[in-house]
Amino acid sequence: MADDTRTAAERPEVTEVRESGRTTVLVIGGGINGISTFRDLALQGVDVVLVERGDFASGASSASSHMIHGGIRYLENGEFRLVKESVTERNGLIRIAPHYVKPLETTIPIYSTFSGILAAPLRFLRHRSTKPQERGAVLIKVGLTIYDLFSRAGGTVPRHRFVGRKKSLAALPALDPRIAYTATYYDASMHDPERLALDVLQDGRDAHPGAHALNYVEAIGRDGEAVLVRDRESGAEFAIAADVVVNTSGPWTDLTNERLGGLTRFMGGTKGSHIVLDNPELLAATAGREIFFEHSDGRIVLIYPLKGRVLVGTTDIDADPREVPLCTEKEVDYFFALVRHVFPGIPVHRDQIVYRFSGIRPLPRHEDTAPGFVSRDYRIEVDSRRAVPHLSLVGGKWTTFRALGETMSDRILGILGRTRVVSTAGRAIGGGRDYPVGDAARATWIAQHLGGAGERAETLLVRYGTRAADVWRHVEQGPDAPLAGGDLSTRELEWMVENELVVRLEDVILRRTDLAFTGAVSERFLEEIADALGPLLGWDPARVAREVESTRDLLDTRHGLSLAASARR
Repeated sequence: MADDTRTAAERPEVTEVRESGRTTVLVIGGGINGISTFRDLALQGVDVVLVERGDFASGASSASSHMIHGGIRYLENGEFRLVKESVTERNGLIRIAPHYVKPLETTIPIYSTFSGILAAPLRFLRHRSTKPQERGAVLIKVGLTIYDLFSRAGGTVPRHRFVGRKKSLAALPALDPRIAYTATYYDASMHDPERLALDVLQDGRDAHPGAHALNYVEAIGRDGEAVLVRDRESGAEFAIAADVVVNTSGPWTDLTNERLGGLTRFMGGTKGSHIVLDNPELLAATAGREIFFEHSDGRIVLIYPLKGRVLVGTTDIDADPREVPLCTEKEVDYFFALVRHVFPGIPVHRDQIVYRFSGIRPLPRHEDTAPGFVSRDYRIEVDSRRAVPHLSLVGGKWTTFRALGETMSDRILGILGRTRVVSTAGRAIGGGRDYPVGDAARATWIAQHLGGAGERAETLLVRYGTRAADVWRHVEQGPDAPLAGGDLSTRELEWMVENELVVRLEDVILRRTDLAFTGAVSERFLEEIADALGPLLGWDPARVAREVESTRDLLDTRHGLSLAASARR
């Protein structure tokens, strides 16, 4: 929604980049992998500009299953390098981003002992689907034993355990009584992926004065060897020259390259959808565990307690990146069927859906390979034929973002003839620095840094990690009024605008808070927050009204969130 009531000059970071017209590295695409590359380069003291056509982490990065996982399924694909890297990064993120990434107990319901043994070698060797067949206990036991070997380094999570029907139903009584066993292991949850991405971004901005991140600025073409961009807020176009151009636009990588004058066929993404249910019975049935299994059609699915709701997903359907991905009614029917498969006694209904979302995974082109067997690994394609080298990222996933950013940065440093000065391995991310672990440490930290915040203290610590201390200092410096039923306040909103590059109302509703995800947003909250944003962002009454209308429409068409229904809850 471009708007003529604000100009590029009113966004200082855009103005600085536009007036300079040059940087050392230009990163196109502000998903987690572009952001991670941005942070790593900034820490090396490299001038870097990141441009993102929407808000940061608003594309594929916002449509994840909210997990940081080693990828036990990748073992069947023979992707041992990726599993080792993923498990290492999972263990590392639990330590360096403990405010958002936490160990997650995961249980697999198993219906047979030997099922899938004959099909597995064929799937491993051919990387194609055989007849869909659920895995039996023997095959899952072998996989988890190998997985534990990869997980041994770091000792961050416990080893897996197997139990029979009796003990399984004692722990999870609502499970299908036909199960033969359950296997339980640990991966990690990521309760606020968009906020984790913002933390990584802010680390980069803080690390080097020559690091600039611009949201709602899209690459639209070339101006000689420079990249032509457009500020989608003001409509202003300007060129950015760079020594290296990096394309990290995920599923849209080929489309970005086409705009820049190069035809590539790197990508072949698949659509993954999820729904979020407000179903207390289902939430209680999970007992705090993720239920993770392969359905009879061969798809990996999950039922996952999160933020007092239950996340159910996911699908794996070939998708066109030119089309907006939507969670369809057919997919909802599929999710309901799989809930009934695992918890047959728990009813689920459409009026319990508080949020739905869908995104396109940035997978490599896969021709006739079945979607479930397309590699989740990543590679970097370098086009050195141009006067300015162009790098394109193919693949990548949330779990490995830190390692990927370091790998991409090393490739760029090599082109620039520069050397690494610091590693991001083991380096705390944003609000994960000095994060209090355990109830006693948490209470002490809150008393020391959030004194006077009262009931808001816990919300602030969950939302920002230890950055909450900076937020609360800002809140205390002026008059403050509650917003969104007390989930937000005017001074906190001001802090978001000044420090987290808020441009539109949807940025707050969808990515700076979890109001939309939990189904807690209402028409009144939209209007209230928009009215508070108006003077902070220089909006006139017409712009305020348009923001409310466009965000309401976005929630309805993309996320199935009826504000009228939310108001009744």
